[in-house]
Amino acid sequence: MLRMIPLTLGLLAAPVMAQTSPAPAPQPAPTPAVAPTPVSALPRVQITTTVGSFTVEVETAKAPVTAANFLRYVDQKKLDGITFYRTCKVADKFGFVQFGTNGDPKRTLPPIKHEPTTITGLKHLNGTLSTARLAPGSARGDFTISVGDQPSFDADATKPDDATKTNLGYAAFGRVVDGMDVVLKIFDAPIDPNATVRGSFKGEVPAAPVKVLSARRLPKV
Repeated sequence: MLRMIPLTLGLLAAPVMAQTSPAPAPQPAPTPAVAPTPVSALPRVQITTTVGSFTVEVETAKAPVTAANFLRYVDQKKLDGITFYRTCKVADKFGFVQFGTNGDPKRTLPPIKHEPTTITGLKHLNGTLSTARLAPGSARGDFTISVGDQPSFDADATKPDDATKTNLGYAAFGRVVDGMDVVLKIFDAPIDPNATVRGSFKGEVPAAPVKVLSARRLPKV
């Protein structure tokens, strides 16, 4: 009777005399190639505050005027030491926070041309960075971060024109890409019901405004 020998990895045993050559050893399956994580070509800025840090990505391609204005404030370190001086909290996780030079003449750069969302294609979604303004063309160094989607801030060509050009909305130019939990800490901080900022925003002024320690561009990887 012929002697049987086992083959590896579950192959059926075969008579020794029937083998003309050794069975090839099973080869491991090839490791699938992993596509590299795409690196954004857009600049990113890390904003470090007294309650933590968050990172914003700046839409220099879609909103070149407004984005360049923000980056000038960053590069000239004019945001170091400013505060989040306004919290508009309409509901839980719905509203916005506002920070910037707050009219400080030593920090404030000249106003810029308004870039409505109908031109840039950007929307005021949760985490969107936008420029605060009065009349179009008056925006300088004050910025908002949306908490929750804010479609009412987008430009709307169907609305009737008026003296304040409210139909042009605000100029979105970036978004929070990391650290939105820090923005929510700022948003949820207690409000001083009697405080104002230069006579405005009563009921929207934080009791202990969060301070920006630094705002710096991050190196591209």
